[in-house]
Amino acid sequence: MSTAIAFFRRLVPALVPVSHAERLRSSLGALVGILLTGTVSKFAVGSDVSLPLLIAPMGASAVLLFAVPTSPLAQPWSILGGNIISALIGVTCALFIPDPVLAAGIAIGLAIGTMLLLGCLHPPSGAVALTAVLGGASIHEAGYWFALTPVGINSALLLMVAFAFNNLTGRRYPHLAPVAKANIHHTADPLPSQRIGVVPDDLQAVLAQYDEIVNVSPDELDALLHQAQIRAYNRRSGEITCDEVMSRDVRTVTPDTSLREAWRMLLDHHIKALPVIMEDDGLVGIVTQTDFMRNSVLSEDGRLHISFRDRLRGAFGRPQRSPRKVSDIMTRRVQSALPETMIAKLVPPMADMGLHHMPVVDDANHVVGIVTQSDLIAALFQGNIADLRSAASDQPSEAADAA
Repeated sequence: MSTAIAFFRRLVPALVPVSHAERLRSSLGALVGILLTGTVSKFAVGSDVSLPLLIAPMGASAVLLFAVPTSPLAQPWSILGGNIISALIGVTCALFIPDPVLAAGIAIGLAIGTMLLLGCLHPPSGAVALTAVLGGASIHEAGYWFALTPVGINSALLLMVAFAFNNLTGRRYPHLAPVAKANIHHTADPLPSQRIGVVPDDLQAVLAQYDEIVNVSPDELDALLHQAQIRAYNRRSGEITCDEVMSRDVRTVTPDTSLREAWRMLLDHHIKALPVIMEDDGLVGIVTQTDFMRNSVLSEDGRLHISFRDRLRGAFGRPQRSPRKVSDIMTRRVQSALPETMIAKLVPPMADMGLHHMPVVDDANHVVGIVTQSDLIAALFQGNIADLRSAASDQPSEAADAA
């Protein structure tokens, strides 16, 4: 009996656990989606038409669009292309193949093959093809018009509701493939995070070898793996936080600080960045040596310098005010971390985005420290040393256990 129970338990799919709030969100989304789709369809085509206002496959589409919106099978081209193409194939098979069972089988096979070929695989579309063949006299009389209404109208309306509902409830939709990150140094080298460990090319190679359809996009797999690697490193490194490694005596400036004064602070303290703060708002930006060089406003001796372009503009009667305050050149969109942030989370932005400094702020956005690349390297090094010492101390006990 226990063997049979264990076997049946293995038949239950291992779904990823989600919160009660996510279950409610998915259910409410499907309810709103079907309700609005049916209501708008009723006003669009009228309730006195012989065709159904809603077709059954839309219920399956709603499951994908609201419960698993990140799935490749739930994307806009999947639902629109898959449903309309399958409807056209189903209508064609119903018109030219007298045997409904044979027509249904051929319609399903052709629909799947065509969707895979065109990259719009959508499981409910198989039911759309079947509906076109076995849906009854009213659907057969509509012919190819069935692909437009109700299939096309239902699909477009449900898609619009999914777009609005998912984004309003915190779920990104559609799930667009991320733009490939470019090397900020404009060289042919891959990004630092893609030079060692599991990289996107490894995932693509494994998926190609697997040779089965996986209901998750490669970029989503890569993101999940990346988060798992960070979590594993946090566990190995003793969960080192920014609070443990950051510099606390931070030199800061305000937007009204003169560029001469800011530059002197950089030189006097041998640092390369100054967080920009305001008394009420806290951190509002950062000014770095790169900002000074990009604007070419100071010479090596700290004097204000006007570029040749500005001199030329002035010669033709178009003077341009040279920047004089920190607010004129500072970077306003600055990434920051909290004291409790694990340092492993700082590696991707510092490695791939070229960030050399990460201000650390409290809950009120007030600067309480700063983590530099040097701090990060030192912390990672110390963490690795601790791992090696721990492994060395465990070896004698392991050998004793073996004996």
